[in-house]
Formats: sequence, structure tokens, C-alpha cells
Amino acid sequence: MADAPIALITGISGALAQLVGKALVDRGIAVVGVDYRHLPDAVGYPAVLLRANYNKTKIEDVFRRHRPTYVLHLGRVGNLKERMNKRFDLNVMGSRKVMDLALKYGARRMLVLSTFHIYGAHPHNHTPIYEDEPLRAGTAFPQIADAIQLDSQALTWAYQHDEVKTMILRPTNVIGPDISNAMSKFLRQKTVPTVIGFDPMVQFVHQTDLVEAIVRSTCDSQAVGVFNVAGRGTIPVRRALDLVPGRKLPLPSSLVMSLLRAGSLVMRTLPPYLVNFFKYPCVISDQKLRTTLSWEPAIGQTEAIRSTVGVA
Repeated sequence: MADAPIALITGISGALAQLVGKALVDRGIAVVGVDYRHLPDAVGYPAVLLRANYNKTKIEDVFRRHRPTYVLHLGRVGNLKERMNKRFDLNVMGSRKVMDLALKYGARRMLVLSTFHIYGAHPHNHTPIYEDEPLRAGTAFPQIADAIQLDSQALTWAYQHDEVKTMILRPTNVIGPDISNAMSKFLRQKTVPTVIGFDPMVQFVHQTDLVEAIVRSTCDSQAVGVFNVAGRGTIPVRRALDLVPGRKLPLPSSLVMSLLRAGSLVMRTLPPYLVNFFKYPCVISDQKLRTTLSWEPAIGQTEAIRSTVGVA
């Protein structure tokens, strides 16, 4: 492994980044994992784990020392507990620094993980949504504002710096038994609120399919630009929630927002910006990625949800 190519992965404290690291190691690629958060004691495979803020001087020391071939920026901060200015510094300023360091230290390939949330859930959305369509997501929520700026910045940078072949992935709702994001936590709740009067089609992508898409996008392609990532199929939101074991709590939309503002425990895992995704459609097409990689997601919607909540 002494002469193995090196992949630098941000966000290594998260389950998705660790799964991606394992898949890369299995391909004979050495992994350097970086995170601004507390690092895990181990990830179950050989890896160098380093703590560094993405927008501070220390991150350059990581690049200078390891000179990665691949840079996988999976460390977008969606944590509601982080202060708004810290989230902006990490997501926008930090992402720009990571990209500039990839260029400075000779990385050949870069992957930036964005999100489909930037399209916005809206009653006028058509189905499906392609990569070149306008972003309807508003900037009222800091998490979405940061995500939009990160995505836009990454896309502009990708076309300005052709030396580093850069791909931006916009996955739909990422779920799985190892994932601890807002959607996965919501599906696992003992009491699951539902919004009365709405039943849009929704999509989920299982962790296994997203890891495969990330690894193949990094190692097997030189494509540049934005690519959606969806799972196999779609499902009505009511059917999706019927699959989870938690007690359903039907609520009018206005009460959902009131409970969110009041900090209700039953709403504790649902960020306000996600409410509209239970009311209005936001179904994306990932045909561009499938054609580019000759790739197909393997796990359907029902299986992905049951895997996430531990139901056979």
C-alpha cells in the first residue's frame, strides 16, 4: 500500500464517509479522513484520521503532507446545533478552501457531496427534476442557504479549474441502518408525525447505493459537473411512513410548524426545511448519472426504509 493512490475524505466522523472509506480501501486506495468534529477511535480498516476545520490553516498541513490523488468532500454541515456563522464558515468558506487546496497540491479528481434539497419541494414542481433546472428552495432556512451556496460555488469552481476533474452529486433522501441524518432519525422515531391532506411521491437512496455511486464517480469516471443520485423507484409518503414501526400522529400543516417553533419533542428530529418535502413533490431524475457510470441502484424504496428502521 506504500505506493497506493490516496483519497482524502472530509466528514470522516460520519457513517457515510466511513462506508465510502471502506469501499475505497477495498479497491486498494489509501484513506486519509478529516473532520472538524471529534474523531472516531477507529473505522474498522487502515486509515489516517485527522481533526481539522475545513477553513483553518491546519487543513493545508493535511494536504501538504499527504498529497491526495482523490479529494472527496463529504463533510457538508447540516447540524442544527451549529451556530449559523460557524455552519457558513465550514460549508461555504471551508469548502472553497478544500477545493483550492486540491488544486494547489495536485489532486486529479474531486467529488463534492451536495443535496437534492436545494431544488425545493414545491406544489408547482414537475416530475422528474433534472440537473439543469432552477432551484426553488428558498433561503429562509440557514441549512438550505448554505447548501445552495456550496453547490453553486462548487459548480463554478469545477468549470474554472479543469485541472481537477470535479463532480458534484445531489442525492435524494439518504437513509440506511448506519445513517444518522435527520430523515433516518425521523423514520426511527417512536411517534412519527404525518401531515394531514398531503401524499406526494418521495424518493430515498440507500447508503449502499450511494456509497457505490460515490466510489464509482471518483474512481471510474472523469465526468465533470452536477449529477443527481436517486434510489430505485418512488413511493407515496403515506406508504413510506406506513412501513415504519412508530405510532403515526396525523397533524395539520399549521400545527406541525407551531410544534417545530415550540421545540416539541415529537418534532425534534425534523428540521423545518424538511416539512415541505412531506407536502409537495421533489422527485429527481438520475438518468444522467446512470448513463455516465453504467450504474443502477440496487435497493428499492420499501427495502431501503425497512433496512433503516430495522424491520424485516
